[in-house]
Formats: sequence, C-alpha cells, structure tokens
Amino acid sequence: MNHLAQETNPYLRQHAENPVEWFPWGPAAFAKAQAENKPIFLSVGYSTCHWCHVMARESFEDAAIAKVLNEHFVSVKVDREERPDVDRVYMAFVQATAGQGGWPMSVWLTPDLKPFYGGTYFPPQDRYGRPGFPTLLQRIAGLWKSDRDTIEKQSGQIIQQLAMSVAAPASAEAFAGDQALDHAFAAFRAQYDAAEGGFGGAPKFPRPAVLHFLFRYGARRHRQEATEMALHTLDKMAAGGIHDHLGGGFHRYSVDALWHVPHFEKMLYDQAQLALAYLEAHQITGKAEYAATTRDILDYVRHHLTSPGGGFYAAEDADSSLEENPAAHAEGAFYVWTLAEIEETLGEDAAFFAAHYGVEKEGNAPPGSDPHGEFPLKNILIERKPPARKDLKRLIACREKLLARREKRPRPHRDEKVLASWNGLMISAFARAGRILHEPAYLAAAGRAADFLFKHLHDEKKGRLLRSWCGGAAAPVEGFADDYAFLVAGLLDLFEADGSARWLDLALQLQETMDALFWDGREGGYFSTSGEDPTVLIRSREDYDGAEPAPGSVAASNLLRLADLLDRPALRERAGKVVAVAAAAIARMPVAVPQLLASAVGLLEAPRHLVIVGKEGAAGTKALWEEANRHYLPQTTLVRIEPGHLPPALQDGFLQALTAADSRATAYYCENLACRLPVHEAKDLAHLLGHG
Repeated sequence: MNHLAQETNPYLRQHAENPVEWFPWGPAAFAKAQAENKPIFLSVGYSTCHWCHVMARESFEDAAIAKVLNEHFVSVKVDREERPDVDRVYMAFVQATAGQGGWPMSVWLTPDLKPFYGGTYFPPQDRYGRPGFPTLLQRIAGLWKSDRDTIEKQSGQIIQQLAMSVAAPASAEAFAGDQALDHAFAAFRAQYDAAEGGFGGAPKFPRPAVLHFLFRYGARRHRQEATEMALHTLDKMAAGGIHDHLGGGFHRYSVDALWHVPHFEKMLYDQAQLALAYLEAHQITGKAEYAATTRDILDYVRHHLTSPGGGFYAAEDADSSLEENPAAHAEGAFYVWTLAEIEETLGEDAAFFAAHYGVEKEGNAPPGSDPHGEFPLKNILIERKPPARKDLKRLIACREKLLARREKRPRPHRDEKVLASWNGLMISAFARAGRILHEPAYLAAAGRAADFLFKHLHDEKKGRLLRSWCGGAAAPVEGFADDYAFLVAGLLDLFEADGSARWLDLALQLQETMDALFWDGREGGYFSTSGEDPTVLIRSREDYDGAEPAPGSVAASNLLRLADLLDRPALRERAGKVVAVAAAAIARMPVAVPQLLASAVGLLEAPRHLVIVGKEGAAGTKALWEEANRHYLPQTTLVRIEPGHLPPALQDGFLQALTAADSRATAYYCENLACRLPVHEAKDLAHLLGHG
C-alpha cells in the first residue's frame, strides 16, 4: 500500500495498491520533492474515467514502470472533481502547450509546483513514432539531471504567462442586450444538427445549458424556432442510446452524431441538468412524455445515486465486469445486449422488442462508432419508433423483464463521493420537479440532500462550505465558487417549492459568503477559488459553460432572484456586473457561455412575481398552486405564503402587503412591484398568465 491507503476519496483509493509510491496533493509530497531535488509527476483523473482506468492497468500497475517513477519522481494523484482548482491550473498549461487536454492528465512539475511538460494519456509502449510512457519518463529524468536550470527557468516563465493571460483586464465593451442574444442564437443555429438534434457533429454532448438558453430566448424574443431546436434535441436524446431505456438516466455523451453509442458513465451533474431541461419542456408543451423522462432520470438517481443519509453520489462508471468473466472489464458491459440474450429473456416478445429498439443479430453499433472493437454482436438500445398506444403495456413488460435480468450482472463501480456543487444542481432538479409534477417524494429528496450538506459539508463556525464528503468524513478541502453558486440555486428552488424560510435564509447567507470569498473587486465577476491556498498558483475566473455551468453564470441568476425576492437593487446591479465583465466573450464566442446568456435574459426584463397567499392544503390554494406550476415562467419569482407567516427576510418588501383577499386563497401577478387585480380561481389565473 502506498500513501493513498488512508484516503477516503474513491479515485485515490483505486490507486492505493499500485506499486507506484503515490502521494496525495499536499505538503508531504512537496517536502519530499524539495528534499530530494526530484520533479513531481502529477496524475489527474477521476473515479469513473475510462482512459484513467486504461492507463492505470497499463502503466501504474506495472512494476517496471513504477520503479522508474519511484526512483526519479515524486508521484502525486489528484481527483479533478475534488480539486478542480488544481486541475484547472495544469489543464490550462496542457491545453496551451499540447494543444488539447483531457483525462487522465499527466503533468511534470518542478518541486515548487511549476509545470514544464504535460499531456493526457500515454501508452505503455512507443507507437506510431511517438514515445510511450516509460520512454518519456527516462527522457524527462535525464533532462532534469542534465539541464535542470533551464527547465526551472522555462517553467517559471510559463506559469507567469498563464497567470497574465487569466488576469487580463475585463473589456470595456458593454453587454449588447437583445442584440447579443440574437447574435448568440444565430451562432447556435449555425451549429445545429436539424436532422439529429444537438450542436455540431460527433462526439455529441448533452450540454443542457444550451437548451436552457434556447428556451428562455424563444420565450423572450417569441422565436418558436429556438424552442423547437431545444425540443427536437431532447426528443432525439430521449430516443437515443445515450438514454438508459431500462434503468433510467443518461450516459455522459455519444461517440457518434446519432446519439446512439454512448460513453457509458453516468454523471450526477448530467442527470440534474437534463431533468431540469425535460421539466421545462413539459411546462412549455404540456406533453406528458417530457414529464415521464424527468421522472425516469430522478427515479434513477433516487434508487442508485442516493446515499443512506440523503446526499447524492457523484457517478457510475462506464466500465463493468463481464457477466461471463467477472475478472475482465469492458466499457458498457452492464448495458449492452446480444440478440440471443433478448430472445432468451423475452421469448415470443423478442422480435417485437427488437424491432422497437433496433436490435440486430450482428449488433447495431453504426459503422465507425466502435473503433476499439468493444461491441461486436452487441446492441445498444435505441428507440426506432414511438410505440403505438396499444403496444405500450407490452413494451413496458419487456423492459421490466430485461431490467430484472440486467440487475443480476456485475454493476458498474459507483463513485460514492458527495460533492457540494453537484448536489446543489440535483437539489434544484428534485425541488422543481416536486413543485411542478406535484410529487412529494421528489421535494423530500431535495430537502434531505440539503440537510445532508449542511450537516456534513458546512463549517458553522466559519460559515463556509466544504467541497467533498466520502466514507463518513468530509475532505479537508474548502468549497469553491461553484459549490456556493449551485447550492444557492438549489436552496432558492427549495424555497419556491415549499416556502420554508430556512432555505431562503441559508441561500442569502451562502450568497454573502460567496461574495466575500470570490468576488473580483477590481474587474467584477467571480474567481473560481478564494486565493487562500498558496499551492494553487493561478487564480482565475471560470467563464465557460460546458458540462457544468460556470459559477458566475449561475450566480448571476441567483443574484437576480434574490434581488427580486428581497427588493434589493444592489444585487441586481451585481448580477449586471457579472454579465458586463463577460461582454467581450459574449460578443466574440457566445456559444461558450449559454448559461450566462440565459441568466442575462433576466437582466433585460422587469422583476415579476407570482404570489399565492392561502392556507396550505386548502383546496383553493392547491388549485392556484397547480395552475401556477403548469406555466413556463422563467423570469418570474414564484412565492407561496401562508397567511400571517411571511418569512422574516421578506417582511421589509412589498410582499408584506399581499393578503388572502376576502379570506380566500388569492393569486397576485406583479410586474415591477406593481400588482394586477388579485384572482381566486385557477381559470382566472390561467387567463392572467396569458394562457386562458
């Protein structure tokens, strides 16, 4: 066992028995490198990373390679999900010097943590004129001995250049409002795949932030085309192999342009954001199938990614053991089927099921989508046509039989790390679904997760969040900007869903802490880190809305919501600064910031409130509440008030004047703090909201 043996982090634990003398990121490793004048080999990955597993099997479990590493380097393992601050610094270096990044990330550092060489996956042998990992290790070790002064000088220059690039002053360019939104829509339309949905070609990622922007843009600018682009993408994904048709949830991405052959890992952040996208599609269209897909995702998370205490686990792996040979692993082994297996399980229903889900005797992976030969004779279920109503029960029965058989297979590894940020996203999804779908179990799941985070990942003395919990303990890593931003959003969604003053108070406290720790007082916007850790050499603002949205993009929306709830114009002004600091990026590359653009829509509209005052559980209150939740109102603050129980934080604003008129449940629709005449009936509220 190496120095990772005492760690609780799942990714580090996976490498605890390697012959490599791994250290976790920290003072012990750095002191050893300084004392022995050795460079650091930094390996960054995560627990469910397929190519991380491959490099581990090929290189880190190899005694000869381990001997070279142990003799010439101090080897450090980092989980990118637990330490995104470390990952971000060295990923910027790898992308700048190697042209692309990814995981596993391999970087060589001086003892004072400055990078001088890096890349991603390296094979165990020399191939195609490129050095393999052992050859590279020998070359770097030789250069360190023969030309260390040059390496240290160049590494210092590199880190200085990277620091300057992220510290460049914000552009004086102003946010162009609707013109900027129109420009962004045109950019997304140019990338849109009208046949298969999504944006660009293979590989295709869900990227729900784009869908959130298109829905909000379509509503503001009355552009049905934008809404249809998002709906078509959601339809294609739901039918595709990226969707787990048996067990629920979505895989990470599709290697082809058809959403057919996925990379099979399941990430919590994808489930959360996609659940919200399908939920909004349900509100926009009223179609039950979008609500069904939302339930499909959330039920998967409840059953397979929820800890006994209520926190949500991070992910399930793409790889799993083979049913016929548990000692062997393969990507997607848990999910794929041969025709013979389906015939054996379904009997006379097999042909019916195979026709619906594209099952073929020779396997159904499209040409070019299986370069590593992992799916010969295998089928990834993909819906070829929607079932006729008369066939629906039969199809559901077939799925249940196959799911029961699949559950007997070795299940993929689960990363049982609970991350504050990803849990915040998931709390939003469960809270909104509980409200919109009128499902108490979902709302309860959101509340339990929030309680878990404040019990295990909140330092009450400091008022700060911690990043990660696993194995009964929190890691000694303080929260980053995304932990605060995503959790504040989740708490605001919880407040809208159940009206509890506690959630609003906690959201406000965390927002104030986020402002104190991460706000860039010189340029505006939010840094990703607090700057308090001296081992993190660069402090930057994250402004890319990728698989996860940037913290500032979510914070801008949070600030607007809090401003409208609390009637605090200063918070709206701060949200404007978050958008303004990114004005040049919005103009130059709008496709990089869809979540920020979605938040910016709120800046262009006057504050709106939909307030329902009535006794909880009363028939009139319930009818108004259900009608309110039926509508897609992305820029409207929804508040439910029990008569005489206005939360303290709201008692200084205009909401205190809104009462249950005539002692009946009452709905108020207000714009710019001016309310229209109150209504008592659901049909009148529907008319008021423009859908009557």
